[in-house]
Amino acid sequence: MSDKDTEQLNQDETEASSGPSEGEIIMNWFQLIHNVLKEQFSEYEVEGQVGQHQLHGPMMAFTLKKDDKSYTCGFFLAELARQFQNNPNAVLWLTSYFVDLAKSPESRPLPTPPQSEDDAKHLFDDIIVPHCAKTVREEFEPEPVYIDLELHPDHGPVLEAGFPSIVEGSNTCAIPLHYLLTLHLMNRDPADAIIQALNNLKELHRQQQAQA
Repeated sequence: MSDKDTEQLNQDETEASSGPSEGEIIMNWFQLIHNVLKEQFSEYEVEGQVGQHQLHGPMMAFTLKKDDKSYTCGFFLAELARQFQNNPNAVLWLTSYFVDLAKSPESRPLPTPPQSEDDAKHLFDDIIVPHCAKTVREEFEPEPVYIDLELHPDHGPVLEAGFPSIVEGSNTCAIPLHYLLTLHLMNRDPADAIIQALNNLKELHRQQQAQA
């Protein structure tokens, strides 16, 4: 065996002993989620697919089928891993999306992505942004919530939201519009991301007040 062959063999052994590949990790998570959904929704046929988002990494979408109706929801691998590793109610978190979708009398396939800039503008101006503004304000009513579109130097257009009542420290959060669009295209409520960010702001403010 030549020195080159020995070097290649050592490299192969190192790679083999370093653990599963990224592809294997993705498929292990896919199988886990698929099995959870089959167990929780035994009356449905469960299908799934794996994709890749250019900014947010691996993604998965799962479909429940029954009586000529289907309901599809997508997830980022990173959030699935975070929930199932840290959240004792991860199964409830996962299934809640499908429970909500299945309330629809019609099938809920993944929305069609915008095919042009005009399509995207219509989606943001007439659907996503108004929905987020209405839902977020209702969530925190009667507390006033500031919501506006801004341009971030690193992330481009963002939807900014905050609490005017918080006058010390950070009182706003900003979610990139492309992220809100991605959630919409996964059959997820984009307003949830803003509500979570605002709740995090409130918690941070409470901690800062407690330490003052």
